[in-house]
Amino acid sequence: MKIIKNPFITAGYISPEYFCNRDAESEQLINEIINGNNLALISTRRMGKTGLIQHCFQKKSIKADYYTFFVDIYASKSLRDFIFMLSKVILETLKPHGKKVFHQFWDKVKSLQAGISFDMTGNPSFHLGLGDIQSPEATLDELFKYLAIADKPCLIAIDEFQQITAYPEKNVEAILRTYIQQCTNAHFIFAGSQQHIVGNLFLSAARPFYQSVSMMHLGSIDLQEYTKFAKHHFEMNNKKITAKTIEIIYNRFEGITWYVQKTVHILYTMTPVHGICKEEMIEEALRNVIDSFRYAYSETLFRLPEKQKELLIAIAKEGNAQALTSGAFVKKYKLTSGSSVQAGLKGLLEKDFITKEKEFYKIYDKFLSVWLLENY
Repeated sequence: MKIIKNPFITAGYISPEYFCNRDAESEQLINEIINGNNLALISTRRMGKTGLIQHCFQKKSIKADYYTFFVDIYASKSLRDFIFMLSKVILETLKPHGKKVFHQFWDKVKSLQAGISFDMTGNPSFHLGLGDIQSPEATLDELFKYLAIADKPCLIAIDEFQQITAYPEKNVEAILRTYIQQCTNAHFIFAGSQQHIVGNLFLSAARPFYQSVSMMHLGSIDLQEYTKFAKHHFEMNNKKITAKTIEIIYNRFEGITWYVQKTVHILYTMTPVHGICKEEMIEEALRNVIDSFRYAYSETLFRLPEKQKELLIAIAKEGNAQALTSGAFVKKYKLTSGSSVQAGLKGLLEKDFITKEKEFYKIYDKFLSVWLLENY
């Protein structure tokens, strides 16, 4: 059993004990997929999409009745990358299920056989490389043929699904839509954090995925629920934290799960056994967090073109920024012109430094925003 020194997990999923109440969201997600629907799960980055999906995949009813595959395609640049990542996840997930299950996959996906070998007892090992994907569409066809005949229904979660819109190949959306629509033995969760892009994928009548999924937006965990969760874990380890402390952190980071959890993680470490974590400890905790990112933030800003750097700082100062090309905004932050702001905005959106929610632009990384305000 894994020993947990700090119950406020900031990376990965451990178990339900360390997962803060998402009962309603879990029920909605599970109901959608077990009733045969594909689902688009949309939220701002670091709200907890990955944790929610993995939490649902660990439910006994899901583990017993389905094969579950989770693939993060954020780093993918092409359809070939996508297929390689999906192939690796399927291989690694199926391996513990036994030789019979694995050979079922082996028989269908012939184009990957060169990257799979078997030892003397018949157990598989992989040395799969990107170069093994010689014909991406042929491998994709084989993967879906396997999914169609797998001995259990399959649930496939694809994180940062909006990446497919940037692939150089033509008709990627249409190709994937066709395979997904025809594969009745598999259901899909498409998770995305660039809300305007993901929204267009599924809500635009001109796009192949239009009206093909149920839509689910993941908001912040309820403050009262997170307060109960945090106080419970402090008390389980003979520590205490005040409700006011949690409320201040929650409001400062707009209830975005990871930033709240990361700050409380540090506060837990700072609080001695039998001690009480109070509001006055928050700034020191944030200082510890920001200091750990200081070098990376300095390097990031150094590499940005000057116009993008100036605009990023202006957005940090504004908080929820709108009408960025207006004369008032340009004058307030001493920017060059509306046209230079437009060019800088395009670059910052493409690099994921900022996001747009309705009419407002915000910096994705809330700790970066804190650092910018301190230094500029």
